[in-house]
Amino acid sequence: MSLFPGLPENPHLGEVFQKFPQHVRPLLEYHDLLLRGEGPLSVAERELIATYVSGINACTFCFGAHKIYSKLFGISDEVIDGLMEDVDTSKVDEKMKPLLKYVGKLTRLPAQLVSADAEAVYKAGWNERALYDAVQICALFNFMNRIIEGTGITFDYAENPPSDEDIEARRTRSYMDFGRQLGIVD
Repeated sequence: MSLFPGLPENPHLGEVFQKFPQHVRPLLEYHDLLLRGEGPLSVAERELIATYVSGINACTFCFGAHKIYSKLFGISDEVIDGLMEDVDTSKVDEKMKPLLKYVGKLTRLPAQLVSADAEAVYKAGWNERALYDAVQICALFNFMNRIIEGTGITFDYAENPPSDEDIEARRTRSYMDFGRQLGIVD
């Protein structure tokens, strides 16, 4: 039995959003602004942060979905897999490592962040806006991972990969487009 009897067994996020559409619009707008809007981090870097945070949280759905997006925007499986094993030895761009360590610590041990964690990010060449965007992405995916896990979504993209056509469509699909596709935003 699912955690929510009104949802199908093994629901997809779209089915959760369709059942509870009241707050979906601002959530999708925020996703679009943060993950696709202008900023110091590339789309690939933002997707990598989302993937990493979701991997730390063992959120299979978000990890799988954002691994697809990361790959779509140029991050290889090898980089993602190595990152999940160890940031320091991974083949992630050296400039990203302090930022990823920061969001990793923010996810695992937020009360233990210290000024040296931020200084490492600045020393790598990032500005305060980049760090703030990374913090927001980290917060958003900790939030989304809890929605996924709390509603019993166990859909796994590794077991149910999208078609090549669907993957390519994601390159230009906004999060609001996802809401429109579900029929819950206009």
